Amino acid sequence: MPEPLNVDEFEAAARARLTEPVFDYYAGGAEDEVTVRENREAFRRIALRYRVLVDVSERDTTSSILGTPLSFPVILAPTALHRMAHPDGEPATARAAASAGVLMTLSSISSTPMEDVAAAAPEGAKWFQLYHYTDREMSESLIHRAHEADYKAIVLTADAPLLGRRERDLRHPFAIPDGIEAVHFKVQPRTSGADSPLTAFVNQPSINWTDLAWVRAASPLPVLVKGIVRADDAKRALDEGCAGLWVSNHGGRQLDTSITTAAALPEIVEAADGRVPVIVDGGIRRGTDILKALAMGATAAAIGRPQLWGLTVGGQQGVEHVLKLLADELSLAMALAGCRTIGEIDASLIA
Repeated sequence: MPEPLNVDEFEAAARARLTEPVFDYYAGGAEDEVTVRENREAFRRIALRYRVLVDVSERDTTSSILGTPLSFPVILAPTALHRMAHPDGEPATARAAASAGVLMTLSSISSTPMEDVAAAAPEGAKWFQLYHYTDREMSESLIHRAHEADYKAIVLTADAPLLGRRERDLRHPFAIPDGIEAVHFKVQPRTSGADSPLTAFVNQPSINWTDLAWVRAASPLPVLVKGIVRADDAKRALDEGCAGLWVSNHGGRQLDTSITTAAALPEIVEAADGRVPVIVDGGIRRGTDILKALAMGATAAAIGRPQLWGLTVGGQQGVEHVLKLLADELSLAMALAGCRTIGEIDASLIA
């Protein structure tokens, strides 16, 4: 197979290597997967109004978020069970992120202990994603383990009180392969049947704003909220003292036909009013998508599935390749749009 030229070609190469249930778990979404498709199409439909006659012989893609420098404004979003993609799992992803100069967000549903992931790439910046549990001792333990392991922030996922109906997982059904576990949990769920095995890790229907206040009080680290698509929720999260807003619909894996992240982003940026960073994920596959997200006011764009495709195809080097493709595409898009720095990317580029 020729070397992939873009993220979509990485996905095709990954599909050829993964079992069908694992590929569908990574790639699939809720119900009819309308939101999965529309997340991508929404970015594609945005037209760019580029500048001309700008000397773009030199471009600077560097930026930062919450004090962490980034070689370009991309974050690895939390994705589960990396050892299903490659035996090296999350440590390989962490090393790739550190090598590329971007930030990794480790999922609660990791197949490698957070301490081992941190040790694999001690020079790389990392955040830890938390599903808040009714068993607050579990949440508190994960928060403090992350702090002790030098993670820089807690990302609270707020859009999964119940697991979305992921019909691809039910059709096979999806099972966590033998020898792989969600290592942050003492009890592993059954791996087949009418429900996804991930249900046991995610379903927390009572989660509410009081729990967010508890997480903030329990955490010695800054807390960001992931899953925001409404301005009123964004404002309340800010009132609760959150350090950042993450615009996400869980990659289309929760409520199908929910608003796309590209459509939701502007009102969240307006609600944030520059007080905290705003991250957006969902459908980011090209450097032009990153450019558009930044032009609409995002501090950084986050990628979920693309890192898994790179990991599947080539382990650490595969993830590095995906990140280099996106970094190079962003740099070229900046040049063609007449932008020499990230700071010159602004709303005037959006037609």
